[in-house]
Amino acid sequence: MRVFTDYAAREVRLTPEREDHILDHAEMVGLLERVGPALSAPERVVLSASDPAVELFYTFQRDTKVGDKWLCVVVKYILNDAFVVTAYLTDKIKKGEQRWPIK
Repeated sequence: MRVFTDYAAREVRLTPEREDHILDHAEMVGLLERVGPALSAPERVVLSASDPAVELFYTFQRDTKVGDKWLCVVVKYILNDAFVVTAYLTDKIKKGEQRWPIK
């Protein structure tokens, strides 16, 4: 299991099961090593509109298998724990309360 530190110095787990889930999507093969940097130095972090315990971390990725896209890493924070739910490529950042950078 991998453990990363996010922009707010919180530890975030990435389990082998979640890695497998992420890599089930062909466009994510080769991008797993970008999850840690996305957590520690995101360009933007947005609070999920559907779950207040979830934050979405975004970094812009150039030249992926599907072109220039945002890498979104979804993290759930619960009492004394945080873990990656999934990661995917997207064309745009979801709407929601911006957590980082602080406005």
